[in-house]
Amino acid sequence: MAVNLLLGLQWGDEGKGKVVDVLTSNYDIIARFQGGPNAGHTLIFDGRKHVLHTIPSGIFHENAVNVVGNGVVIDPVIFKKELENLATYNLDFKSKLLISRKAHLILPTHRLLDAASETSKGNAKIGSTLKGIGPTYMDKTGRNGMRVGDLELVDWKDKYHSLTEKHLKMIEFFGVKLQYNIKELETEFCEAIDVLKQLTFIDSEEYLNNAIRNKKTILAEGAQGSLLDIDFGTYPFVTSSNTTAAGACTGLGIAPNKIGDVFGIFKAYTTRVGSGPFPTELFDEDGKTMSRVGQEFGATTGRPRRCGWLDLVALKYAVQINGVTQLIMMKGDVLSGIKTLKACTSYNYKGNIISHFPYNIEEKNVTPIYTEFKGWNEDLTLMTSAKTLPKELNAYIKFIEDFVEVPIKIVSVGPDRKQTIMR
Repeated sequence: MAVNLLLGLQWGDEGKGKVVDVLTSNYDIIARFQGGPNAGHTLIFDGRKHVLHTIPSGIFHENAVNVVGNGVVIDPVIFKKELENLATYNLDFKSKLLISRKAHLILPTHRLLDAASETSKGNAKIGSTLKGIGPTYMDKTGRNGMRVGDLELVDWKDKYHSLTEKHLKMIEFFGVKLQYNIKELETEFCEAIDVLKQLTFIDSEEYLNNAIRNKKTILAEGAQGSLLDIDFGTYPFVTSSNTTAAGACTGLGIAPNKIGDVFGIFKAYTTRVGSGPFPTELFDEDGKTMSRVGQEFGATTGRPRRCGWLDLVALKYAVQINGVTQLIMMKGDVLSGIKTLKACTSYNYKGNIISHFPYNIEEKNVTPIYTEFKGWNEDLTLMTSAKTLPKELNAYIKFIEDFVEVPIKIVSVGPDRKQTIMR
């Protein structure tokens, strides 16, 4: 039984949480494989909005087991708040939410290091969510980190204090002023650890491979997006983990030959939070319309998202490096009423016309070349069948499919789980 993957193909915020929620009924296990609480997966159903940060998006389905894999970094304080926000649903966290012992822990001083590093950069800020993600992954690769399994050891606090002391010295090195009370932060952290230890810790790679052998269906859920991948994204304006398909193998302990379908999610336009190059970014009324109608604000940070036309060069690049087999297009409804749509189909790169995603897409190097499309005025949000979609939208969809050579199987026409059209 193959493991299917669900990935974002842009700079994150594509709508992965909604789609995982929609697809969960087809799977026994939903497994998150990378990232941390810098992710914000938004789900809307029964008239209520839910934002998850670390917990997999299948948590609301009674029959699904949710696994936080070894590639994830966990902030116990944020995790505790997530659990508290879900308390009214009477969910069986002990049996339905399993945590990998090999997942790394975000300490309070990781967050302080994140803030100190970002502040020290001045105008060259990366746009970090300041959740301590980067410093935690740095400790992981530096072989200094604390893992969930350490909490089962009697001397885990010794390791915690040793790492905290190291961090405090590093914060002094940055030479910036931060306001914090380490005792208060530690008290909050230890209270959250007590809650975390009430959950079930597992050797997740063994659990998942046993599930595969027992013919269980598994959906691996990614966070952020492919263009934020530490290797293949718009470095250095990226996240600290591998957000692409390869990250699912290392983030869950699943062999590449166990991967089946790769579902790639993208918006009908493009958005980006924080700093970094964005060739198709708009500063006109069309961009403002996308922002307003699409309610483009970060689910985790609340920061306004930058908006622009769909970049098909970047999308084809993401499809290629992930081996995407099916596409899911989100927020087509946001484009209703825009008279003329555009999609970037090539770049003018340093005076040459290219159709691939180059090493550097800074504005000084890249000018997007567009293909135009006739827009539509129909309200898509009440449509329930592919047959009812406007012909202009179908033409837009077909062009995208032909360009990237992968079919679009799902079209989302609104934020609610019911506003999902299968093609």
